[in-house]
Amino acid sequence: MAKTITCLYENMSRLNSFIDEHELDEYPNLLVQIFTGRIKESFIEDLRLQLSNRLPFADIAGCSTSGEIFEGRITENQTVISFTPFEKTELKSFLLHQDDFTDSFEMGQVLSKELDMFNTKVLILFPAGFDVDSSSLLEVLHETNPEMVIAGGIAGDNGAFQEGIAFTQEGITKNGVAAVAIQKGHLTAHSFANYRWQEIGKSFEVTNASGSIIYSIDHKIPLNILKHYLGETFINNLPQSGIEFPFLVTYRGEKVAVFIIKLLENGAIQVNRTVKKGDTLTFAYANLEEIIDRSLQDLNRLSQTSAESIFIFNCMARKQFARDFSEKELSMFQRIAPANGFFSYGEIASRQGDSPKIVGHSLTYLAISENSFRSAKGREETYIYERPAHFKTISSLTHLMHASQDDIKRLNSSLKISEQYYKSLFDNNADFVYSTDLMGHFTSVNPAFEKTFGYSSDDILGKSALAYVRNDDISRVRKHFYRAIKGKEQYYNLYIDSKSRETNLFQLKNIPITVNGECVGIYGIGRNITEQKKIEEKITELAYFDQDTGLPNRMKFTEQLDLLLKKAKKKRKMLAVLSIDIDRFKIINDSLGHFAGDMVLKEISERIERVLPSGSYLGRFGGDKFNLILSRDISIENVMKLSEKILDEVSKPLFHADQEFIVTASIGVSFFPGDGLDEHTMLKNADVATNRSKQHGGNRVTFFSMEMNEQALVRLELESYLRKAMQKNEFYLCYQPLIDLESGNLYGSEALIRWNHPKLGLVSPAEFIPLAEETGLIEEIGSWVLRTACKQNKRWQMLGHESLSISVNVSAYQFQQPGFLNEVKKALEISGLKPQYLTLELTESTMLRNVEYSIQVMQALQTLGVKVSIDDFGTGYSSLSYLKDFPINTLKIDRSFINNLSLNTSDIAIVKAIITMGHGLAVKVVAEGVETKEQIELLKELKCHYAQGFYIHKPLRTNEFEEGLSNKVRT
Repeated sequence: MAKTITCLYENMSRLNSFIDEHELDEYPNLLVQIFTGRIKESFIEDLRLQLSNRLPFADIAGCSTSGEIFEGRITENQTVISFTPFEKTELKSFLLHQDDFTDSFEMGQVLSKELDMFNTKVLILFPAGFDVDSSSLLEVLHETNPEMVIAGGIAGDNGAFQEGIAFTQEGITKNGVAAVAIQKGHLTAHSFANYRWQEIGKSFEVTNASGSIIYSIDHKIPLNILKHYLGETFINNLPQSGIEFPFLVTYRGEKVAVFIIKLLENGAIQVNRTVKKGDTLTFAYANLEEIIDRSLQDLNRLSQTSAESIFIFNCMARKQFARDFSEKELSMFQRIAPANGFFSYGEIASRQGDSPKIVGHSLTYLAISENSFRSAKGREETYIYERPAHFKTISSLTHLMHASQDDIKRLNSSLKISEQYYKSLFDNNADFVYSTDLMGHFTSVNPAFEKTFGYSSDDILGKSALAYVRNDDISRVRKHFYRAIKGKEQYYNLYIDSKSRETNLFQLKNIPITVNGECVGIYGIGRNITEQKKIEEKITELAYFDQDTGLPNRMKFTEQLDLLLKKAKKKRKMLAVLSIDIDRFKIINDSLGHFAGDMVLKEISERIERVLPSGSYLGRFGGDKFNLILSRDISIENVMKLSEKILDEVSKPLFHADQEFIVTASIGVSFFPGDGLDEHTMLKNADVATNRSKQHGGNRVTFFSMEMNEQALVRLELESYLRKAMQKNEFYLCYQPLIDLESGNLYGSEALIRWNHPKLGLVSPAEFIPLAEETGLIEEIGSWVLRTACKQNKRWQMLGHESLSISVNVSAYQFQQPGFLNEVKKALEISGLKPQYLTLELTESTMLRNVEYSIQVMQALQTLGVKVSIDDFGTGYSSLSYLKDFPINTLKIDRSFINNLSLNTSDIAIVKAIITMGHGLAVKVVAEGVETKEQIELLKELKCHYAQGFYIHKPLRTNEFEEGLSNKVRT
């Protein structure tokens, strides 16, 4: 007997009960087929192992599915296990892995030898994996044993879009085949394959292929062909949709189906069989009317036999596309004999006298018996199928497609007429027109082209267009060509030589030639614009360029910046804008005149251009201001290096009328995208940074940051609070002790203003003093500091510290005010402090703003008895020639030289030089920022007079300082 019994797997316990109930372990030759919609590898492996242990003599074969057939019914996501016992027939299972062989053909050769030795009559085959070429495998199996009946199907994936799994009792493969051979002898087998394909649409040629991968069809990417004819839905549903609409290819005189099983990333497709270059493909669809009729005929024939078991391998597309018929068809099989199987991604069709092949949209089956097929008595049932209404619709749709194809043929005739219209436009166009193929070779030129360049069509057709382009322009023309191929219309100007070597400038337009959605070349359209260009250049020069330097003016520069910003955004690259302002250039204009000033600016612009790298764009905005765009290799380090080069070039001596001048520059830098996204913001922020450079004395580079913008907002708020700080008594003074290094005694203090705002907390003087100077509030604040410090010092003197002095910082703005001297006198008068106990500290830059005026004021202070000190000496613009003329009492060494002061640093040499100079000028020297005992000892050795800093003491509130006075702070 070979009658199959089947169960739906629930768990191993129930399966064991089923096996016991039917005494399946008693059969020496038992075929077990497992078809599962549960494609978890762990589940399949566990079930395979348990069943192998339970039935050690059984031959097990199965695969994952896209639907199961259980006793003539469709199931999904289930596991169907069928048991077919044989009394007289032997079985043998095989498991082969594709990776163990060079290709599927070699794998078939190895399997064929085994089958031949086993005397195989029927082979049930389950291929799995995209790399298995099932067609090659079947071909070699058939050549070796043409009488062998082959049935089966490709493992499904239950819609998971992954490779299926095949297995035997020996193991699992995701890229190979599982098979069971049934021996000759007492076995009767009948196979049937029901498939009918209807060709539709045009034919295509395979223009590039290797093995089962097609790289181009009609010289186009296969993906684009599929999108054009079958749409995005077809693409998204691959590989399932590939079963419904395969290609047909002629193989050994017969049309066979080629199914798409995988879409590759480059737009190529992998199919289920080997395809060669030059093969002709046509689309096909299943002819359901013929399929149904043929299926019913075969069912009626099969019903008259004594088949014991039927193994069905059905297409998953039929389940989706014709589910009603599939369900009724399976129930008809079940009435003939136990019918079980699965829905696959391709069925093996094996017809009498024909080679086996992979088909789709098909039902194939294998009917077997251990007795000869004889007429089954008592079966008089005739199988019919009443077609539902939608089948009639499909039939009408099929007729419609054929009629549409006839319409297309008539349309092609109309297209020929349209082509003649196009040719008239091409030949009679006053502009020259040409076309090239995808390689850039001329395919056509119009009469205007021949007249313009002097070449005939015979001279130029088939030749590369680049052969007529200057070497310097080839890369640019090639770039426009490829952009046009990609569908981007191109406009550009190009100098071209005619056959007579006459050079002219032409305006060209390139557009793609698109056929069936694919670019096959480009059209070029052009005209001579040589004279027009000369006129435009003259107008542009007048409108967009500075007449003195020849550099782009503000309008041209802004346009270029806008263009470069758009490119930078598109390419996600950085870009830098530099604002370059010549420091104190007014001196040259005032002393030499504007004509000489313009000549100097031209010289400066040439100097700047000499150090600029490629990708730079320099412009002049008028006056003494230049702007620069940097678009390549942008980094803070590179921009800084270039800026320093520019500063060096600008500061080199200038000569005019036998006079030498030295000017410097202030540079501000803004970066895209961090400091702005449009041209106006970038220019504004570069200007902000330039102003910051100027505020710090010029001849320097400042980088803009969003912090500067935030600082601007903070400044507005700070200014509002600052105006009310005096009346709200938010200011107070701290006093930092000053000691005499020789005696170690406290000899005075420096008054330092502090601002404690109720919302902002302590605000640094570095923040509010510059703001107070800009707003004019410094005069009122400075007056309050001077008076308060003098009063406090007088109070301490009255407490017994008669020789205690006070130092007060004076801002540049305050010092330059006409009433400053009177303000000092008033502070002394109100406080009662004697002038010799007051020291006013001035910065070097303050005194050098107006040297003559500064000397007059300092002499008046000396006459009054007030001492003058130069603060932060060594960091400003001190000129030793001026220093000897300044009536000063003290030099204050800047903390930057004291910070790293030790025997092993160069700073000791600088400090020693300043102290020696002080002794030579008979002025006292104060070291500020002293923080270590080592620094104190070195300063004593160098004979520095005074010192202050955190090592001695931090700035103290009034009450804290008074406590220190009682202890007489000493080193």
